[in-house]
Amino acid sequence: MPGGSALSRRTIWAAALILVVIPATILAGIFLLDDRRYYFISLLIILYTLIPFALVFERRKPQARELITIAVLASIAVAGRAAFFMLPQFKPVTAIVIIAGVSLGAEAGFLVGALAGFVSNFFFGQGPWTPWQMFCFGLIGFLAGLLFGRREKLPSRMVLCVFGGLATLVIYGGIINVGSLMIFSPRFTWEALAAVYMTGFWFDLVHASATVIFLLVLARPMLEKLERIKTKYGLIQDKS
Repeated sequence: MPGGSALSRRTIWAAALILVVIPATILAGIFLLDDRRYYFISLLIILYTLIPFALVFERRKPQARELITIAVLASIAVAGRAAFFMLPQFKPVTAIVIIAGVSLGAEAGFLVGALAGFVSNFFFGQGPWTPWQMFCFGLIGFLAGLLFGRREKLPSRMVLCVFGGLATLVIYGGIINVGSLMIFSPRFTWEALAAVYMTGFWFDLVHASATVIFLLVLARPMLEKLERIKTKYGLIQDKS
């Protein structure tokens, strides 16, 4: 999937879906569906993430190994979140999503993140927060793919850790806090938003620290293994 300097048509479509259509869908679920159709919104998000892959496969049939690799990474993220259920916020999900984006590309990174958020919440509890978590996990995977997925050399462990820590703290924490306020508060105020940020800061810091630690441990062996798989089988390539 990495390769080439310009963004592919698939990546441009994916960016439009992720940055415009998916947030609009989440907001529509809040304001038009009274936040009671979160399963429907979650499934729509997954459907949107599949559209870029349909663009890849419009000229050829998908290979099972490509889909299996994405499914396995999502499963690892789900299993990792479940394995650390006793440690609030200390989870490897974001680290694995970043690894997926770096190795398999931005679109795969978003899909792994969205699937991991949706499936793991069957264990942790589905609710109106699920679409927000899917979006945040997926967005970080997408950005990781855009920043690092097209480089000839794998990014260093330190670069990934800095990106992972900041992305988890600023992007995931920042968006989830806004989502929490919109879900649980009848009206938006800047004072309420500041209170939510202050309350959630330490949880976000633990989450960011966990991402850094898991990237330190997992990034290099997982990326090297995925690179060997890509070289051997030639996973999704699309430069159109």
